Amino acid sequence: MKLRVARHTVNLDPVISFYRDILGLKILGHFENHQGYNGVFLEVKNAGWHLEFTTSVDAPQHQPDEDDLLVFYQKNAADYEALKLKFEQHNISPVPAKNPYWNKNGTCYMDPDGYTVVIAVAGIY
Repeated sequence: MKLRVARHTVNLDPVISFYRDILGLKILGHFENHQGYNGVFLEVKNAGWHLEFTTSVDAPQHQPDEDDLLVFYQKNAADYEALKLKFEQHNISPVPAKNPYWNKNGTCYMDPDGYTVVIAVAGIY
């Protein structure tokens, strides 16, 4: 079984930049004007999952909630610190998490759609 998490956006280019240039996901594929949709697939190579972001003439009807999280576990503390530095270099400041667990065990950032992304070190659950 594979997993695809799909989300509609009005910010496709900034979302691609966020997940590709900062988080380091690779573009698996993309499509244009497929039944009125444009989109991109982003992955961590060989992870067995990917994110899909789409755009169309219809704006999304959803809104982020403070508990809607994507959590990206880093292999070790050095990778975690390097990723935090990338966010800083892109002028993206951390935000406090609603769930106090993530304030202690990770760092939260907002993606261009206002959804929270958490980075943490693997093994901390």
